[in-house]
This record gives sequence, structure tokens and C-alpha cells, in this order.
Amino acid sequence: MHSFINFAYLVAAVLFIYGIKGMTTPKTAVRGNQLSAVGMLIAVIAALLEQNVVSYLYIIMGILIGAAIGTFLAKKVQMTSMPEMVAALNGFGGGASLLVASANYLEMQKAAALPMGAIMGMPEANMQWAIALIFSILIGAITLTGSFVAVGKLMGKLGDPSSIGMFKAIVKVCFVLLLAGSAYFVYDGPLENTDLLIVMVVICLLLGVALVIPIGGADMPVVIALLNSYSGLAGSATGFVLGNNGLIITGSLVGASGLILTTIMCKAMNRSLTNVLFGGSMAAQAGVSKDENDAFYEGKVKVTSADEVAMLLDSAKKVVFVPGYGLAVAQAQHATRELASMLQKHDIDVKYAIHPVAGRMPGHMNVLLAEAEVPYEQLVEMDVINPEFAQTDVAIVLGANDVTNPAASKDPNSPIFGMPILEVANAKTVIVVKRGLSPGFAGIPNELFINDNSLMVHGDAKLVLQEIIGAMKDL
Repeated sequence: MHSFINFAYLVAAVLFIYGIKGMTTPKTAVRGNQLSAVGMLIAVIAALLEQNVVSYLYIIMGILIGAAIGTFLAKKVQMTSMPEMVAALNGFGGGASLLVASANYLEMQKAAALPMGAIMGMPEANMQWAIALIFSILIGAITLTGSFVAVGKLMGKLGDPSSIGMFKAIVKVCFVLLLAGSAYFVYDGPLENTDLLIVMVVICLLLGVALVIPIGGADMPVVIALLNSYSGLAGSATGFVLGNNGLIITGSLVGASGLILTTIMCKAMNRSLTNVLFGGSMAAQAGVSKDENDAFYEGKVKVTSADEVAMLLDSAKKVVFVPGYGLAVAQAQHATRELASMLQKHDIDVKYAIHPVAGRMPGHMNVLLAEAEVPYEQLVEMDVINPEFAQTDVAIVLGANDVTNPAASKDPNSPIFGMPILEVANAKTVIVVKRGLSPGFAGIPNELFINDNSLMVHGDAKLVLQEIIGAMKDL
């Protein structure tokens, strides 16, 4: 049975790897997700076949309750709120590792108090077990509170604090206390230091809050990916605590993929991970007030109408849509697809320029446009589409801001300087659809909006696109 269970975990791991590989492109993403789901089912069944399962009653109850909650949330959550849901799931993963490892610690204490010693089949309370336990519990606690602070910031419930320095000091103190406490816990006999473990858990819960609160909204996608990695590391450590090979493999995959994604996103934003974690908010660094933002645009923005945009599109040969978070908020993906289809019927070449961090998490725009059945081949990554903007007649920016800001390549003093952007400014005509002139997550004005070749249509992206569609039909 033990060999069969380990073989099942190996099969699950292979399915996870192929599942992740499948999710690297939109065409195979659904199949990749299905393979990963099958792998998880096999891993769960294998875990339930372990001999030390005392009762299946509570396990079945948990599966039914969890499945019901998961199904409800999956159906109810809007695409614009998907980043919040991902962050919450990271928190649940960290919390699960914290609780499972804590339960194992109490069980080991109980076993050590018995005359016969450890219960048959349980790992020995040695140094390796103690190190794995401390990693599982502490990383799980940091992930739990950090993730839900990220949810609050994404929902706009938690703003950037004015006293960032205080939180940085708290982080340093917490790190020192945790290093000293962990060393003492491992070497002094872990089963006799319950009070110390409780204190360290509380410190980690505080550390999770102090780490995430100072980070600005522009860096939240990076934080979510990093917390995803944390949840995987905590799960892998829990696997060592329990002696469960399946959990070790799965947690390692999640931890590694999350860290790789974090690195990719930092590169896409020209930010180092240390700068994201300890540099504070980009908006706070920018220091641009509302009055300064308004003064930057005053008398320089050329406003146009849906009718004029329709006439420009009627004479165009190549059009590139540049979706951003504003499109997601307005739920304008279907209107975008309708306009694109209308243009294609007139033999106009249509593409979509996708920035790696467009929206609020990687792949956000891809999933949103796939929901509207936009053909996968029309979704073009930044490095491929940038050289094509010079031959583009009309580029339509739908709620994208920082990822199109020319300051990233022109202004060395800009907080986003060096960040790879969509070179929309090189198009012959740029149409910007935006509710107003408020800054993006970076907190700075966008030079694209005042360029000579830029025209702006104020309003909700969905309503504006519907007006353009109506004007196109009248031509």
C-alpha cells in the first residue's frame, strides 16, 4: 500500500507538471487546468488511503463544505475581483499549513508522553522534523495575514499608511526575534517549547501585516505571486512534517512556479524584489498631488467623440486594442470583441497588445478576452507587438495607464523609469478611452495622453465602445 500511494503521488506530480506547461498558452490553458485538477484528485485519494487516517467522517464533511464554498465563489466572483480571490486562496493555503502543522505538533507531544513513545507511522521528533515544523507554521502564518492584507488593499479598504518607516522597523524587529526564537526552539527540544512557538506564531501574524501594508497598489501583482510561492513553501514544509511525499512535491512545484512568476513580473516592471518588499509605494515615491496631476494635463488633452473615432477606424487598415484594468472594471470585453469583429469584416487587421502586468495580475487580460471568445492568435505579447505599432493606423487604449506611459523610457526621475511598456505612442493615431485623468497605480501622470497623435474619449469603456459601434453602423 505504501508503494502504491507513493506511485499515485508520482503520477499526480507528472500531471501537475504537464498542467502547468499547458497553462503557458491560452490555447492549451483549459486542458492544463483539467490535467492539474485530475492530478489533485489522485493526490487527495492517495492521501486518504494513508493508514493513520482515524476517521473519514470529518474529512468527507470538509470536502463537501469546501466544494460548496468553492463552487459558490467561483460562480459569483467577477473577473475584476479575480486577483482578490487568488490572494485569499493563498491565505487559505498558508492558514491550512499553519493549522495542520500545529495539529501534528500537539499529536507529537501526546505521543511523546505515552510510555511506548511515538505512535506507529508518525515521523520522529528529530531536528529535521523540528526545522520543517517551524518553517511550515511560521511561513504559513505570514502567508495567512499577508494575503488578507493584500485582499484589503486590492479592494481599496486599506490605503498606504503615512508611517511606512514604523512598519519597516516592525519588520526588522520581527525578523530578529524569529531567528533567535527558531534557533532556540530547534536546539532546546521543540516538544518542550509550546509557549515559545505560540509567541512566534503571533509575531509571524504581525509580520505578515507589516510586510504587505506599506507596499503600493502597483506592486500588488508581484506580492500576490510571492505569497503564492510562500503558500507552496509552507505546504512543502508541512509535507516534511507529516512525512507525506505528495505534499512535498506539490508544495515544491507551487513554491518554485510562484517564485519564477514573481521574478518575471519584477522584470516586467523593472523592479527588484527587495524594492517591492521594502521600497514602499511607487505612488508615495512619486509624490504627485492631485493639483500637480491636473496642472500637467491642463489645456493639453485633445478630446474627441465616438463619431470621430468611427471615421478614423473606417479609413484604417490596422488597429491594435490595448486593454487595461479600466476595460475589466467596465466589463467591456464583449463590446471590444464586437467592434473588432466589425472591423475585420471590412478587412481591417485587428490585434490585441497584452502587457505582462496589464490589469492586476498576470494573464488577467488574456482570461477576460477569452471570456468574450477573442481568437487566441490575436492576443500578442508586448515584445512581439511593440515593433508593429509604427505600422498601426489606430491604437485604442482601453483603461490602460502605467503600462503605456512613455516616461518609463524617457524620464530617469520617474518611479517607473526602465519599466518595459507597450510603445503605443509610436502608432499613427492613439485613441485613449478613460473615465478621467486620474493617475494609475504608480501615481504619476501619463505623457501619452498629451502627445500630438493622441485623442481622448472620456467615459466608461463599455459605453464608449457601444457608441463607436453605433457610429460605425451609421457610416
